Amino acid sequence: MSALLGPTGVVLLVGSLVAASCALVGSFLVLRKMALMGDAISHAVLPGIVIAFFLSGSRAPLPMVLGAGALGVVTVVLVELFHRSGRLKEDASIGVVFPALFAIGVILISRYAAQVDLDLDCVLYGEIAYAPWDLLFVGERSLGPKALWVTGGALAANLLLVGLAYKELKVTTFDPELAAALGFSPVVMHYLLMSAVSVTVVTSFESVGAILVVAMLVVPPATAYLLTDRLSRMLALAVACGIASAVGGYWLARWWDASIAGAMAVVAGGLFTLALLLSPSHGLLARALTHLRLGGRLADQLVLLHLGSAASAQAPLTLRRRFGWSAARLARVLRRLESAGWVERTAAGLALTPAGAGALERTGSRALAHPPTSA
Repeated sequence: MSALLGPTGVVLLVGSLVAASCALVGSFLVLRKMALMGDAISHAVLPGIVIAFFLSGSRAPLPMVLGAGALGVVTVVLVELFHRSGRLKEDASIGVVFPALFAIGVILISRYAAQVDLDLDCVLYGEIAYAPWDLLFVGERSLGPKALWVTGGALAANLLLVGLAYKELKVTTFDPELAAALGFSPVVMHYLLMSAVSVTVVTSFESVGAILVVAMLVVPPATAYLLTDRLSRMLALAVACGIASAVGGYWLARWWDASIAGAMAVVAGGLFTLALLLSPSHGLLARALTHLRLGGRLADQLVLLHLGSAASAQAPLTLRRRFGWSAARLARVLRRLESAGWVERTAAGLALTPAGAGALERTGSRALAHPPTSA
């Protein structure tokens, strides 16, 4: 397989598989306001790795991943237990649990395994550039890069989960009370989702490292959240943004001669920044333009209302004093109204045209009865 794809193809495919897998479950984390759970799991699995070594006596990847996965589930259970006690909020529960478990892992290593190389850098801070040469063997036969099988299996499991439980995940995410009334257990779906997150995080450690996993869990779903209000589209956009981050980050890393995982996270952050600025519905620029349009519309209505209620034509200076506007702003408003044919300049000053009177009749009832002194 690696011979067909080449090293570059393997790295890109592994990064894309991780990005897609993380985006699927990360979207529900973002919607449930639990985005930091992935970060908590990535730190809390350390004692699981140590315990797996004690029980198996081996530093093979499988027991390490199983031990880390088990502690990931324990992390989720403890966070939920503390949160449901009513004493701690979700973020505080996460902040209590994962430092404690991480510290336990550090103590276990320093006390009982100080002379053993557990290869924690490989498990927790893996380097995706080495994925093409870390092969999976069955007997003496190579099945290709191990990372492709591991991350591909995680993606297949997440696709199966979302495909089979899409309705249940959607209802329990947006309205847990309705889900309970319909017979869907929010608690069961919560633990199922958190278990999927735990497995996704752990299976991606060795290939891409914890930093990239956390970034892919949160940033592409957050980007997609800014671009759409439909869950199905958000899932698709999150996967697309994740894959684009993986591909773009790889080529950026080659250009910079920098960390591949770090460059992928940087590209993901860049896509989020673009969405934050340019999103048609939630972007900062779109909101600024909306505010400008609303401000202009309100200013137009204020001038129409004032001219319509005046007994005679009004001088521009009177309007400026009435609303506290600058000469430039009044000129912009009058330019729009004259262009629309609603206001005309007479020898006595500014007055409504018949078209302006009709516009005032259509909108005046909805305008402010008493315009403010500034607009």
